[in-house]
Amino acid sequence: MRKLIPPALSILSALFLWAAWPTSPLTFLIFIAFIPLLMLADRVKNPLAFFGCAYLALVLWNVLTTWWVGNTPIPVSGALANIANALLMSIPWLGYRSVREKLGRRMGYFALVVFWITFEHIHLRWELSWPWLTLGNVFALYPDWVQWYDVTGAMGGTLWVLVANISLYELGRKRQEMKTLPGGFILWKEGWKPLAVLAIPLLISGLKILSFSSDNAKDKTEVDVVIVQPNIDPYNEKFESTGEEAVNKFLQLSAQKTNTNTRYIIWPETALFTRGAWEHELNDRPEIQTVRSFLLQYPNASVITGAVTLKRYNNPREASQTARKSQSGELWDAFNSALLIDTSFNVQVYHKFKMVPGVEIIPYSRYFKFMENWAMDMGGISGSYGRTPGVEVFNDQAIKNKLVPIICYESIYGEFVARKVQLGANLIVITTNDGWWGETQGYKQHLEYGRLRAIETRRWIARCANTGVSCFIDTYGNIIAPTEYWKEAVIDGKVTLGHEMTFYVKYGDYISKAAIIFSILLLVYTSIILRFIRRQNVERIKQRKS
Repeated sequence: MRKLIPPALSILSALFLWAAWPTSPLTFLIFIAFIPLLMLADRVKNPLAFFGCAYLALVLWNVLTTWWVGNTPIPVSGALANIANALLMSIPWLGYRSVREKLGRRMGYFALVVFWITFEHIHLRWELSWPWLTLGNVFALYPDWVQWYDVTGAMGGTLWVLVANISLYELGRKRQEMKTLPGGFILWKEGWKPLAVLAIPLLISGLKILSFSSDNAKDKTEVDVVIVQPNIDPYNEKFESTGEEAVNKFLQLSAQKTNTNTRYIIWPETALFTRGAWEHELNDRPEIQTVRSFLLQYPNASVITGAVTLKRYNNPREASQTARKSQSGELWDAFNSALLIDTSFNVQVYHKFKMVPGVEIIPYSRYFKFMENWAMDMGGISGSYGRTPGVEVFNDQAIKNKLVPIICYESIYGEFVARKVQLGANLIVITTNDGWWGETQGYKQHLEYGRLRAIETRRWIARCANTGVSCFIDTYGNIIAPTEYWKEAVIDGKVTLGHEMTFYVKYGDYISKAAIIFSILLLVYTSIILRFIRRQNVERIKQRKS
């Protein structure tokens, strides 16, 4: 029976993590989800055996929560993502175990916190990025718990989760150590610590909500927005229709809600030019001209839409690392773009920067060119999308407004979105597809994560999805007028333009940057300085004996 305890604890941890994750309502389980792994670190003495137990818990969590990433023509791609992500998650736990053995339990706990946050920081920035399971995302279903994300961002939620698990585990461990003392004494002496860890963030969030409800500023600017959800099958129908047929459908749907007060009409990711359009020819494309003809009826309105655009490099020195070469030797790039179209002859083009690994970008393929052909089989394009910058934000000169165009996967990157808002953007527009993974938790989790971006930046979000869910999200993370999945829909509403910069927008992920510094110091101390000190002590002992 003793041999069954370690795998049982691993499975228990995985089940807690899965049950806590959106869109499950059992979010509170996240505060005890890592306790079985902390118990394993005490029980399992063999480092390799501990790694096996930790990896089992983490890989089960990944599979149970994000199995849908394998819902592509090659399901093995999802399996590889879950296996690799769990392996990366194991590294902070191995670091925790190592530091605890060298420096004691308290420093071990500190190491676990800073190593895990450092892992999440790296995972948000490199080309193998898959931060879907960033611990701070777990509270997306209950934005009232984390209104303080406007100060800390989602990394504050990660810190909260880890410290809560450690403090609760320590309470239970000390209760076991002090069996001779009454339970009430232990709860009185030690119980206030985890209670404070759990209660203080909730109290702060509640106070913020009260302060917001008393804010009756009169200088708020509202604009009318129309969101079009066409419900086009992304695998087949999308590529079968012509450009004119597609744009006519979008305009027919837009006309249902557009009026003379409408400021922005939003269409989903890659709505136009599914086979690509050269950026230097956009003004001459019949689709753009048709959109402009429609907008002449509504002179105050602009269309914000997703598109696939192409860029030719006349000078090879300007070409990006993702540039492809045509048969004639020309260098060019394909981009997952967002366009702002109005009645002027200036089409603003934004290029998506944060790519889905394997689908939109083959990580580090500049070193392994043969891997580019895998992208299409994994549900993406042939070759990686380009990352040459377009415009940073859209400028609406008529009302002196700036908008953040965020394309699909980019919406799970808190600091990335915050940097765009820092440029003066007053409104966030998310264009996405969300039909690639079918009727799974994928599109539901993606929707919920958007609520955290609204809280972090205190900006309204207009979210337009091809197959749902399209909606508005206010500055408190409340979802307004959501559409149904896999149903054609058009919604309209008023959004408030934000102007104040939150602490998080100003300073970004300062928590993770601090964690990196402490992680480096810990690694240097345990791997270099501590060894030197021990050698010195050994030499002193030898000298005394001699």
